[in-house]
Amino acid sequence: MENSKKAYKNPIRAAIASLLIGMVMRILHWPFSKGIIFISFAAILILYALRFFKKEEKKSVDLIKMALVLFWTTNGLLTILDFTHTLFFQIGTAFTFIAWFAMEGTSYFMSKEGNAKNSITEIIWNFVMVIGVLTLICGGLMHLLSWNYSIPTLTLGLTIVTSYILRDIFTAPKKNKDDINNEELYS
Repeated sequence: MENSKKAYKNPIRAAIASLLIGMVMRILHWPFSKGIIFISFAAILILYALRFFKKEEKKSVDLIKMALVLFWTTNGLLTILDFTHTLFFQIGTAFTFIAWFAMEGTSYFMSKEGNAKNSITEIIWNFVMVIGVLTLICGGLMHLLSWNYSIPTLTLGLTIVTSYILRDIFTAPKKNKDDINNEELYS
């Protein structure tokens, strides 16, 4: 299944964006952040499981991605419930992420012919995503070291990453003939 035709793509991205918003709310100590994070993790798990079971041909990389999502979301759900023994899920997340990256990694962003399928605009957006992730990492490290401006830096990084995710939801994709004929299959 090509990247542009994945089932439940927009709902999963919306759940990830709401998860990031919940994390910003948690950092800023706003009310209802735990509820938003919990619902987001549960939604990601349910939607990805539906997507996985809807897929007709399951490859080994698909099983690894499902295990990755299962470990990651279960760890998130148990952590938000203050369950203290989540080490198993953290280790499972790490191993499945390494396995996914070894099997698919950067080829996830390549076309079938092996050429990068990104236009100049997409390359700029991907660069913005990298800047957002680096800002997130810097903000997290600054917060651990109790440096000034750590919360604004962390919030800026989360905002950039969230806007990157929401950009795909609210921009209308270009439909080709195959997308129009199979539109009902990939809602």
